[in-house]
Amino acid sequence: MNSTLPPSTPRRATVVTLSALAGVAPSTVTRALKGDTRISQKMRDLIIGLAKEHGYMPNVLARTLSSGKSGLYGLVLGPAENPFYTELLHEATRQAEKLGFRLLIIHAGGGPIEDTTAQALIQYQVDGCIISSAILSSKAADICAQNNVPLVMVNRVALSHGCFVTCDNRAGGAEMAKLLMSRGCRRFGLIYTSSTSSTSREREEGFVAELEQAGLALSLRIDGHSNYDGGFEAGREIAAIPSAERPDAIFALSDIMAMGVLDALRLASIDVPGDILVAGFDGVAASARPIYDLTTIQQPLPLMIQRAFELLRARTVDPSLPDELIAMRGKLIVRGSTGRA
Repeated sequence: MNSTLPPSTPRRATVVTLSALAGVAPSTVTRALKGDTRISQKMRDLIIGLAKEHGYMPNVLARTLSSGKSGLYGLVLGPAENPFYTELLHEATRQAEKLGFRLLIIHAGGGPIEDTTAQALIQYQVDGCIISSAILSSKAADICAQNNVPLVMVNRVALSHGCFVTCDNRAGGAEMAKLLMSRGCRRFGLIYTSSTSSTSREREEGFVAELEQAGLALSLRIDGHSNYDGGFEAGREIAAIPSAERPDAIFALSDIMAMGVLDALRLASIDVPGDILVAGFDGVAASARPIYDLTTIQQPLPLMIQRAFELLRARTVDPSLPDELIAMRGKLIVRGSTGRA
């Protein structure tokens, strides 16, 4: 009885494979691939040629075991419907690739980082983790600290173990208040979020403090739930207010909420900036679209991510380094939603 056997899958080339082909010890192959000058140029060229011919790829797991470093970094993201986190992911991926790192998304969305998520950071042997959203429990922070997994919070302040790199949210809020007052506004509405994050709290504090210095105060405060739908509902609520009682200006603590407000006001035939001014915070790319033309505070995201990786790399080498707190100035971008000067 004849039977046809499927062709066997070729085995992946290893250091042992290359050593047999080259007739040298595996340790010689390893040193040659690292460019060790103790190995003759002729032998190095031979081994590199064999590696290319047989499709040899370094075993990352083996390298992790020998060096204790994986080149893998965890990333914690906020809700995908907020374009700020999508842009953060793209920027982090771009910079990680240039540095020869790989990113592992550990958590995405709102809510706290569970202790099991912190355990995953240990199990995957990540060299560090960037956290851009979510609340880190004290137990989860302890798990990372005890295992020398450095953490860097981006866009928020670390409340326990870890460094942080953030935009100066308080200064940004104050700068936005100054702009709106310079436009002659005297009645102000704020679209906030019930989140306990430092980001939204500091933006509101900066805005309100600047108003108070001018003898003014908020006349309206609505929870926009940190998303577009919440901003849209807030905009509908504002549109329902009689025009004589409606705020002159609305400051949303994120661009995504501000865009929801703008769409709701537009559907209610309320002119922006003719009837009311609207501003946001973050500087996401969508805010510049003609349909929104949104005035905003742009976070220096590329520089924030760059500094986050620098902090992680330094603490991978020396875990005893103290935590660092870095706040960077945002850039005020004035567009049509607040009237052009």
